[in-house]
Amino acid sequence: MALLIALIAALGTFWLYTATALGWRGIGFGPQISEHRNSKRFDLSVWLRQAGLEDVNARQFLAVIALFFVAAALVGYVIFGGAVPSITLAVFAASFPVTSFRARRRNRCIRAQEAWPRIIEEIRLQTGSMGRSIPNALLDVGRRGPAETRSAFEAAHREWLLTTDFVRTTSLLKEHLADPSADMACETLMVAYELGGHELDRRLEALAEDRLQDIQGRKDARSRQAGARFARIFVLLVPLGMALAGVSIGSGRDAYQTSTGQAVVVTALLLMMACWFWAGQIMRLPEPKRVFSR
Repeated sequence: MALLIALIAALGTFWLYTATALGWRGIGFGPQISEHRNSKRFDLSVWLRQAGLEDVNARQFLAVIALFFVAAALVGYVIFGGAVPSITLAVFAASFPVTSFRARRRNRCIRAQEAWPRIIEEIRLQTGSMGRSIPNALLDVGRRGPAETRSAFEAAHREWLLTTDFVRTTSLLKEHLADPSADMACETLMVAYELGGHELDRRLEALAEDRLQDIQGRKDARSRQAGARFARIFVLLVPLGMALAGVSIGSGRDAYQTSTGQAVVVTALLLMMACWFWAGQIMRLPEPKRVFSR
């Protein structure tokens, strides 16, 4: 109790000093940073679309999470014989659909980003050497692109045929792709289409080179993380394997059901969850920001 009171007093002193001397606001451990991008709401539909799950709505996604929660709770109760460890394990298992869909989204975005230098280069050739118009070159190249981007270009092509409005077409394309490379390419082509000019070839060449350098840097970073990502799996496999082994040895199941056993199991599960999420955070590459999104 004395230690708790001392910690509360120290925290209050820290907040008072930072508020009066440094002008910080809030109850965090640093100054609040208010930026425009922080005010944007998380859009689950965009996230699912980027993962290739256009037909999955938010209700279905939450139903999958609930199913994992219930299944893990039942398994946890069978193994540990207690409500608290079962709920702790269920909460952890409920994050698996989110992690899986996030990995699916990341892989699709990586494949789409890696295709953009080739798409930009082909657009440059069609608008330059072949003399095609910018909208026709963009939509023709995109519809022959990778599967991850093809549906977005098909929707944009339908919009172009109906309206012949290139601004609306590129806006729809950016909305469906939700990718920084797509934003930059569409904005470059839209400005060139509306204002004209003779520097489109040079600008597209520079944009393709910039995207290639970014992709190569990310590839190098992911290759260096391959061993650490493989080792991260053992954060789950080793403790769960030991828990299953403990059930099958002697009176291991009875030991789990004691108050001490329950406390140890919950602590171990919390530590496992903390290590899993911490390892994922430190290995996450920064995602490029969308600067032309609407």
